Amino acid sequence: MMLAVKSATGSYAVAGTAMALFGAASVFLSPLRALLVDRYGPRRALPPMTGAYAVLLGVLAGLTWRPGASGLLLGVAALAAGACTPPLGPTMRTVWSELVGKREGLLQRAYSLDGVAEELLFVSGPLIVGVVVQFAPAALGVAVSAVLVAVGTAAFVASPAVRGLAGRDAGRRRGPSGGISPVRGLAQPVVVAVGVGLALGALDLLVLAFADARQHADAVAWVMAALSAGSAIGGLANGAVTWSAPARVRLPFLAAGLAAALGAAALAPGLVTLGAAAAIAGLFVAPALTTAYLVADETAGPAFRTQAGAWVNTAVNAGISAGTAGAGLLVARLPLAVCFAVAAAAPVAAAVWGVRGVRGARTTAEAAPGDGVPDAAQETGAAAR
Repeated sequence: MMLAVKSATGSYAVAGTAMALFGAASVFLSPLRALLVDRYGPRRALPPMTGAYAVLLGVLAGLTWRPGASGLLLGVAALAAGACTPPLGPTMRTVWSELVGKREGLLQRAYSLDGVAEELLFVSGPLIVGVVVQFAPAALGVAVSAVLVAVGTAAFVASPAVRGLAGRDAGRRRGPSGGISPVRGLAQPVVVAVGVGLALGALDLLVLAFADARQHADAVAWVMAALSAGSAIGGLANGAVTWSAPARVRLPFLAAGLAAALGAAALAPGLVTLGAAAAIAGLFVAPALTTAYLVADETAGPAFRTQAGAWVNTAVNAGISAGTAGAGLLVARLPLAVCFAVAAAAPVAAAVWGVRGVRGARTTAEAAPGDGVPDAAQETGAAAR
């Protein structure tokens, strides 16, 4: 999308603004869209959202097909498209949770495989885009994305696993669904997700600054690939291990491991060492996020799982955006080694908070059995937050 807008307007500022609008609407409205999935079920909620999203991506593709597009129109279309982004990730994790039930070992493996698949998409997506723009307008990539999302969502909601999922409204007609409001008890996974996101967002820009300082900007892709490879390996290993400690107890230690790896990156003398530190940091990324989703799933009742996952998803994406912006300010004022150390401070703080969250969870667990389904006022408060 950024390449298409830049090609159509000739302005990096317009392209950046359009992407910022798209990202903000997509990230911050994610819990609200997830609420609709929880309330009406994926088969009723996802098709309208996906249809609107695909149409708006098509509009963006049409607007950017030739030069001379209006920056205002592009911004409005990007904002609207971001607002309609279907919460496929949180919904998929809800489906996994329904399929495996209370068997945490299987759910951990499912979430780990899901995270590794996402990591592969993040790596392969830019590579595919790079090939497409060599032979066709960047707008074609936006149009193809619209088709892929529409087809993929249609296949998803038609699958037998999703056909059996009813929304909260349907659940009320059959009887109580149980569970607690997704906002209560989510502080620990959300705070850790923010800390991980801040670290990842800062790392993106700091790696670029590190490589630029050594006149090897082309090495950025290799360092980030090392991070992704480490994350994939960590995710697979996390899914293969049967942990004796609960997910809520493991989560702060995973955040602390990420912080330690970033602290080591501050001491890296060259790009090879930085790549090794990035790979080690990656070992903790997928496990930390997978574990945060597990804790969110444990915290929320069956009728609120999609929302709970969406809050974690929103936290990590917001953290990435804030981390990149903050690192941009720091790089201009502080030595790179200090910037890496500051980036490491975010998951350290999250780990400290996470330890507190283990204690707080006991109070939530004691309150949960008698709560039942939150009333309308509670739901409204959860949506507002």
